[in-house]
Amino acid sequence: MQNYSLTIVKEMSILQTLNDVAVGKNVVVKKLHGEGALKRRIMDMGITKGVAIHVKRVAPLGDPIEVMIRGYDLSIRKEDAKMIEVEHID
Repeated sequence: MQNYSLTIVKEMSILQTLNDVAVGKNVVVKKLHGEGALKRRIMDMGITKGVAIHVKRVAPLGDPIEVMIRGYDLSIRKEDAKMIEVEHID
């Protein structure tokens, strides 16, 4: 039974959102969650599947998060960052 629970924990830790990424790490967007205008707004900022993101810094109170994407700096709210599923590349 222990092996089964370890497998679940490993699978859960693989799924990560942009909100969970530490400062200085690089990630790639796997999937965008959300619907309608909110998802469209995220995509209009240049955040699409497969794009690389570097987390530059987080504001003292944790909101917003500053990232570098497609060669420019972008500040994104934590609530929006929670909708962006990512995977580490470094």
